[in-house]
Amino acid sequence: MTTKLRPRLLIIYTGGTIGMIENPSTHALQPFDFSHLIDNVPKVKKLGYDIDHIQFNPPIDSANMSPKHWSDIAQAIEEHYEHYDGFVVLHGTDTMAFTASALSFLLENLHKPVIITGSQLPIGEVRTDGEENLITALQVAAAIDDHGEPMVQEVAILFNDSLLRGNRSTKMSADNFNAFKSNNYPPLARIGLSITFQTDNLYRSPRHEPLTVRTSLDTGVMFLELHPGITESTLRHLLRTPDIKGVVLKTFGAGNGPSESWFTGLIREATSRGMVVLNVTQCVDGGVNDTLYETGNSLTAAGVVSGHDITSEAAITKLMYLFGLGLSADEVKRELEHALRGEVTIRR
Repeated sequence: MTTKLRPRLLIIYTGGTIGMIENPSTHALQPFDFSHLIDNVPKVKKLGYDIDHIQFNPPIDSANMSPKHWSDIAQAIEEHYEHYDGFVVLHGTDTMAFTASALSFLLENLHKPVIITGSQLPIGEVRTDGEENLITALQVAAAIDDHGEPMVQEVAILFNDSLLRGNRSTKMSADNFNAFKSNNYPPLARIGLSITFQTDNLYRSPRHEPLTVRTSLDTGVMFLELHPGITESTLRHLLRTPDIKGVVLKTFGAGNGPSESWFTGLIREATSRGMVVLNVTQCVDGGVNDTLYETGNSLTAAGVVSGHDITSEAAITKLMYLFGLGLSADEVKRELEHALRGEVTIRR
């Protein structure tokens, strides 16, 4: 009879509320050393896993998270990939969905779990959600299927009672424990008395090749959110922002914008000079249907690419990733029409 090996997991502590403690002088929350975090979660030792950790020094408030930090996380996973069965990234909630989306693109041919979690309250608080999130994230990272393969082989967010695809997730609440939602894709697992994986929803890389880590992200992209009353001069100014190659255009409803000729004219002018414009709805549910209304059709005719049901977080990081590969505008447009890591549903 063979002895089952203990799961080997690596925790990457980047910072965030889960690792915060109150400053006795200012009463403001500030990061503490990771060893204090483990001291507050003695249950970790009961899991029977071999767990190591590395940490950012200093820890990063998630509001300060940048593409450079995403690359650092990806490189840390690459460096330790062969030595661990799974990875848990502790992260602040404010930009967690951006990080999860970016990592999904940077980690090509991923076949192991990268589970991102954090908390709404510091782990030292009496009512903290951090303890359960950490314990459950570790259990998810250690889970295997009937063939002994990792149950999760993608970047996912574990928060409260759900495991969600990272590049489908959005932070929906600043003050509820159930802070994240995946409005256009079902959960990967439900967390209750047990962890129930929804196996049909889990992502599997179509290529059985070694992990390839990309670290170049092009930050020459931006959001442009429409609002009633936006003026021609404002839009012209924004579309001529220096060094911007790509724009995530956050439109109304099913992908609509103003029907005035000046609006579509400025968009057409931008795309004709090589700017990539990706149409993403402002709504949290549903997606862009650029054939439903004439205004959506006019954007398509002006060279705008449909974002379908992609999240804003995945849209902006996907643009960073594609431009970071050194692709031309036309090549980026073509790639936007494909799901690279399960981040979008393309309906023809």
